[in-house]
Amino acid sequence: MVNSGEMGIWGKRDNMVVHEVEPYNAESPPQALAGRITPVDQFYGRNHAPIPQLDAENWRLRVEGLVGRPLEMSLDELRDRFPERSVEATMQCAGNRRADLMEVADIPGQVPWGPGAISTARWSGVSLADVLAEAGVRPDAAHISFTGADVSDQADPPQHFGGSIPMAKATSHEVLLAWSMNGQSLPALHGAPLRVVVPGWIGARSVKWLLRIAVQAGPSDNYFQTEYSILPPEADPHTAERGEGITLGPVAIHCAILRPGKDARLPAGPTEVAGFAYAGDDRTVERVDVSADDGDTWTHAQVELPGSPWTWQHWHTTLDLPSGETELIARAWDSTAAVQPESPATVWNPRGYANNAAARLHVTCRS
Repeated sequence: MVNSGEMGIWGKRDNMVVHEVEPYNAESPPQALAGRITPVDQFYGRNHAPIPQLDAENWRLRVEGLVGRPLEMSLDELRDRFPERSVEATMQCAGNRRADLMEVADIPGQVPWGPGAISTARWSGVSLADVLAEAGVRPDAAHISFTGADVSDQADPPQHFGGSIPMAKATSHEVLLAWSMNGQSLPALHGAPLRVVVPGWIGARSVKWLLRIAVQAGPSDNYFQTEYSILPPEADPHTAERGEGITLGPVAIHCAILRPGKDARLPAGPTEVAGFAYAGDDRTVERVDVSADDGDTWTHAQVELPGSPWTWQHWHTTLDLPSGETELIARAWDSTAAVQPESPATVWNPRGYANNAAARLHVTCRS
């Protein structure tokens, strides 16, 4: 990748790690993940279809299904009818760190994401709970389904991208219908004029280019609702039955090492090791352990408080690195005492989702 910092396609900087141009799939460079908020021009992009270009003036949102009052609203009507709310939230692709799983066994047809399919922004819009209350959700409703304007040929036949979340999450105050990102109008790449933001859950549930909200008794039947699931290692993803996998929702605890860089050549001795950890849902990161001797000894890193209940937490420590080859290992613990597994081999699955194995980074030190 070019690291010039010049602007590239979709208003992104050229130091983005671009895996595909059409549809645009690119992860953030490590330096963009070191701050509390990720700049929009370095926020990762995950797409399954060409980017739709919607006319905000003619766009309408429909709210229907198990409601007492179906709604159809323009963007201006949304702004006028409901109070604006904001949330600082980390968003992560379910395939983040898939490249580590691909080193265990091949995963054909999938994007080889490194650790940069994750970013944090301050999102502004209206509360989904406020909109649902206006529509009058019926007692038999249990799931909220979203449909976007993007049409993907990954489904057969092609269909609009969509998915759903349970009612309990949908009516939580943090779930937004967002029109703003880091204080600026939502870019086309990130879902303009309106997208869903579901803090703490995989990015696939934060549907972009939102057209329709359906209140339902059951989960969405959209292809991508079940595509984003963990299949058993022996399953064939092309022939797996619907419901065979574990449907993904909240993000599992994981971390990444940002400094030093991968395969860095360093002087031996005291070395700062830093990165971020993310617990997902409403959990927090309670501890990060770092080792330079294959886990024989561990150092507890200093873990920063989160910017909000829905964001990553940065951590840092200093290790005395010996001369020669060293593999740094970092593992995080969350507020439920869940800890990252030791190896990607233990979480390998045929779609390459939800790799939350301990982070490993190779460096070479010289005396």
